[in-house]
Amino acid sequence: MEQNKIQEMQFFQENLNAILMQKRAFQMELNETISSLGEVEKSSKDIYKIVGELMIKVPKEKTVDELKNKEKIIEMRLKKLEEQEEKIGSEVKKLREELIKSSKPKK
Repeated sequence: MEQNKIQEMQFFQENLNAILMQKRAFQMELNETISSLGEVEKSSKDIYKIVGELMIKVPKEKTVDELKNKEKIIEMRLKKLEEQEEKIGSEVKKLREELIKSSKPKK
């Protein structure tokens, strides 16, 4: 029984680590998007966007809209990851407390 709880806790901790890695990656992408958005908004003209091996002139407004949409999507993903992180974190805490409780000598 105790061994199952230990394995379950390890499984949750591995999931938690994966979530934290995803969160870090999305946070970096969000920072890049916000930075790009700031630069595009400073521009007074149309801008150039790299698509594959081509550089294409695109309207500033279209790019601003795309970047704002991307920012919203990334923020939603981060929020979902934070919810998962909290849920799994509470499961790990609960299992840890159960293991500590069951490992104490009974009187």
